[in-house]
Amino acid sequence: MVDGADSESGVPSFTLAVDGELFDLRSDEQGGTHYTWLSGPNEGYGFSSSPTPRQSLEGHRENIRTFLAQIDPTTGYIEDD
Repeated sequence: MVDGADSESGVPSFTLAVDGELFDLRSDEQGGTHYTWLSGPNEGYGFSSSPTPRQSLEGHRENIRTFLAQIDPTTGYIEDD
């Protein structure tokens, strides 16, 4: 995990590795968290979860694992049902 700030927005962010994948996490305006999949095949792809005030690291990891479980390995995007 690496703490920092998003250089474009100035919003505090940190990087979290989960199961070999790397995500940037930052707060959004609604009190949630935006997760950007840094090691994924599609630049800028990720998801948001709201609300997440005072979310534990394990809670963030669980959110990320749920997201990754939905990814189509062929496209790198969440599958359409």
